[in-house]
Amino acid sequence: MDLLATFGVVLAVATLLTGFAARTPLSTSLLVLLAGVLLGPGFFGVVDVRAENPIVSVFAEIALVTVLFTDGQHLPLGHVRRTARLAGRALFIGMPLTALGIAGLTVLLTDLTWVQALLVGAVLSPTDPVFAAAIVQREDVPLKLRRLLNVESGVNDGLALPVVLILLAQSGTPQGSTEPWILVAELVGGVLLGLAVPFAVKGLDRLPGFDARHAPALLVLSVGLVLYGLADLLHANPYLAAFVGGVTVATILPEVRTGFGELGEQLSEAAKILALLVFGGLLTPTLLGAVPLGGWVLAILSLVLVRPVAMLASLASSRLPRDQRLVAAWFGPKGFASVVYGLLVLESGAPAAQEEFAIIAAVIAVSVLVHSSTDVPVARWLSRRVAARESEPA
Repeated sequence: MDLLATFGVVLAVATLLTGFAARTPLSTSLLVLLAGVLLGPGFFGVVDVRAENPIVSVFAEIALVTVLFTDGQHLPLGHVRRTARLAGRALFIGMPLTALGIAGLTVLLTDLTWVQALLVGAVLSPTDPVFAAAIVQREDVPLKLRRLLNVESGVNDGLALPVVLILLAQSGTPQGSTEPWILVAELVGGVLLGLAVPFAVKGLDRLPGFDARHAPALLVLSVGLVLYGLADLLHANPYLAAFVGGVTVATILPEVRTGFGELGEQLSEAAKILALLVFGGLLTPTLLGAVPLGGWVLAILSLVLVRPVAMLASLASSRLPRDQRLVAAWFGPKGFASVVYGLLVLESGAPAAQEEFAIIAAVIAVSVLVHSSTDVPVARWLSRRVAARESEPA
């Protein structure tokens, strides 16, 4: 069956099962991932999804950009400023510690060298709270925690990419021709692009005959498309461009962003389902069988040890309540960014690319399984804790 038709069927079924999944540990994300595994070439072969097919990485990249652009619109600049200190701790302390911790375990548990292990750590350092939707979307979860996770995931995808490319360069791959200053320019270009396009729309709206409120959903969608197209054309970082663009739209065009809200959420959900379906198709018995035992141990320890320790260390002296720090430490799910960067590793032709990708895929699969199955119970636990604390007499 054609991939598009299969996606349509899975999207319809997933939508119909959303209510059921919300009441059970079987989240929609997990169900779609399992569908991709069963429908992929490793089992029934309904869709022929292979890592060497360029369309796979394109789908994953589009999904990531869509989610970041939509998530950014939940965070106008004022909210980002109020979360900057906590997010800075997560990004500049927690993220490097996570990458180094995963790299250290990779050296101990596998046959990869330090450079190869650092590459695995860099690929797996970004987080993706789209798989912890019960945390970032529930109104009864403290706003500061939701903003922290949103800002962290929105920025760390773009920050990880230059590190991934530099480490690929150290492996003697074609990406080795990329100079560090070019990588910095791509980051800066992504930020500037994310600012420039919404401001250009704001300027047009002030001209006679233009009205941004006439079709706000389509207008914001056009901003997203222009950002993605220009990022590709100008070689700017598309992930930072998408996230900064979303934040800028929410800040300077709030009435337009409100009109885009429902459409944006639906597009984000559809993109997530498509990416999960494609990624599930990559999880063949051959790929998973290539994961060494140490790789599976790494997959577990990276989630239950490395991320929690790194995040708790970064938030140790913050004013965030202890229960919220624990939740932030636990919810570091691996998602679209790690899929995209893992595919870059596989396509690089590096000496250990196959083994590195197998380990990366195993960690992502375990993360989707564990985090998407625990988001609802943990969110409910935190909500009860917050409610109990607020009901205590002063």
